[in-house]
Amino acid sequence: MKISNQKPFISGNWKMYKTIPEALELVKAIKGASPKLTEAELVVIPPFTILSEVAKIIEGTSVQLGAQNVFWEEKGAFTGEISPFMLKDAGCQYAVIGHSERRQYFGETNEIVNRKIKAVLAYELIPIMCIGESLEEREKEKTIEKVETQISEGLKGIGKEEISRIIIAYEPIWAIGTGLTATPAQAEEVHSFIREKLAEKYGNETASCAILLYGGSVKPANTYSLLKEKNINGALVGGASLEADSFIQITEDAIKAYKEKK
Repeated sequence: MKISNQKPFISGNWKMYKTIPEALELVKAIKGASPKLTEAELVVIPPFTILSEVAKIIEGTSVQLGAQNVFWEEKGAFTGEISPFMLKDAGCQYAVIGHSERRQYFGETNEIVNRKIKAVLAYELIPIMCIGESLEEREKEKTIEKVETQISEGLKGIGKEEISRIIIAYEPIWAIGTGLTATPAQAEEVHSFIREKLAEKYGNETASCAILLYGGSVKPANTYSLLKEKNINGALVGGASLEADSFIQITEDAIKAYKEKK
């Protein structure tokens, strides 16, 4: 599956929310709006329990499906884990890897992120690799150092062909679920650095085509200003993706911003 940054990429991470009936109501509303949102790549990322049901609803539409996590083995005695093979069978095209909540609460390291990325690529799914710094690291001016380490270790052993199938989401930990948001200038600074690091390792052409997302209290009020920045290609939306109206508005604003900066 090929990816391109010619359209804004808007993904909604539902985290640990939504029962099956609630999820179906939400995704039906998004599906209903999808014909007017074709100028964006639109992805919903529900909990594991809802994936198959959501997949049925969006089949044949432009809305795509992602998972919030994945394990690196195809099968085995790994109680509680879900493999990339299972995700693909459930209808997924994407898998979020290394979300800050996974790193913070479940001890996921850059090495684990790297193993998961390689497994996901092997099953022709697209990994959305999350990176970002804590408030303490930002205050100590260690943002770039932290991001550089996460990129270097998370993408260890990843070749030029493979990097073209990886999406990177910068999500400052201090801005996730807090209501705080990096300013467009702050977000652009980090996105620009990420693209520079990709260019150093994989060449300018490959880096220029990479999809770089911003995540961290993305909402209708700030989407347009964030997506106007040169190196921000989309958003990994959290809480604002749990309501159809706000998620649709975010997508519409992203489309508008993308058109204006071309």
